[in-house]
Amino acid sequence: MHSLSPFPSDWLVPNWPAPANVHAVCTTRAGGVSGAPWDSCNLGTHVGDVPAHVQANRAFLQSTLATKAVFMDQVHGQTMLELVPSAVTTLTASGTPVTPQADGAFTQCRGLACTVMVADCLPVLLCDTQGRMVAAVHAGWRGLAGSGGVGVLEQMLMRFNERFWPLAPVESGQAATKVIAWLGPCIGPTAFEVGDEVRAAFVESIPQAADCFTRAAPGKWRANLPALARQRLASLGVTGVHGNDSSSQWCTVGNASKFFSYRRDRVSGRQAACIWLN
Repeated sequence: MHSLSPFPSDWLVPNWPAPANVHAVCTTRAGGVSGAPWDSCNLGTHVGDVPAHVQANRAFLQSTLATKAVFMDQVHGQTMLELVPSAVTTLTASGTPVTPQADGAFTQCRGLACTVMVADCLPVLLCDTQGRMVAAVHAGWRGLAGSGGVGVLEQMLMRFNERFWPLAPVESGQAATKVIAWLGPCIGPTAFEVGDEVRAAFVESIPQAADCFTRAAPGKWRANLPALARQRLASLGVTGVHGNDSSSQWCTVGNASKFFSYRRDRVSGRQAACIWLN
């Protein structure tokens, strides 16, 4: 992890071999105006923070990105949203902006930042090696596991295939070798305790997923979310995976001064991971 101006000093700028026209950042608690317990750069509108503070924090994010961060209403589903100018200016009858419901966003348009908010779930940023498309995915365990072995990562890789390699099925891995990924901070493997049903959701489709769980108590397991994501990406042929390696510095729960964590605090703000084309 490393930081780069003009962002606050502890915001995370991915250290990965993305094309020069691909830009990305992951915010932390730093840089905003919210008071405790949302201090200080909470970007979530649904967590009880003062609305004016959230809007000021989002305005600060927009100014540092110098591009439009497009937020989604995330529901732990598998809907992937394409960002085009017309999709981010939709208004209701009363004139208020419509927040699209999705758990992943992708775009080939400059000036629009695919943005996911997290406070323990795993943000995954992706781009193709030629810098033609970028994507951001909100990967909690439900979205990552998906249904029948098809979750949010599989859904997003299908979008890359459809655009650039329609003759190479996502299962073949041919297209995925031309996609790279960055994993942001999330709940770490020493903090993420889950039940038998969560382990079963992964192991039923990929037996090797058992390696990503360690027993904590009868019927309880500690899950390694970044390792599960890396395993899914590897099964899709994505070998260029960077960022979160499951070490303690990436854990949202264990780094209270840096990251928001719903599992730790219950009343918590949200950080955001953004990726865009210039």
